[in-house]
Amino acid sequence: MDWPLGARHNIELPGKMRLRVRCLAPGEIDHELIWLSVSLVSLGLAAAWLTVGLPWPRCVFHDITGLPCVTCGMTRCGVQFFHGHFLTALKWNPLVFTALCGLTAFDLYAFSTLATRGPRLRICFYSETTKIFVRIAVISALVLNWIYLLMHWRNF
Repeated sequence: MDWPLGARHNIELPGKMRLRVRCLAPGEIDHELIWLSVSLVSLGLAAAWLTVGLPWPRCVFHDITGLPCVTCGMTRCGVQFFHGHFLTALKWNPLVFTALCGLTAFDLYAFSTLATRGPRLRICFYSETTKIFVRIAVISALVLNWIYLLMHWRNF
């Protein structure tokens, strides 16, 4: 599909949130290129770190309290995820597993958008209520994940 420069299409979502599909304007920041690059460089550095056999990161919170922090099990979750052991990765840290699934989906989207020079997807929040709802949802996800980790802390 050929998209004229500056073409816009809106998809209305409940609560004053809108998905916008449009071409990248001249001089606009190319978020897909930036975040795909950051993702791939981070993945390369993590793979090199583990391949070389450097020590796994230590958690100061866990060392001091003996309890898991909000991101406890993140490294093990990532290793299991990239080895294709998705159920094990989910058990180590559900929030990180969800983030890795979202990151994989974004990377595929960004690569296909860059390769085809297609239109870009943007999420716009038009009300303060929607912004507050999203913030509360993120904080709730962190709290629920930490509760899960505290319930299974003996595995760490």
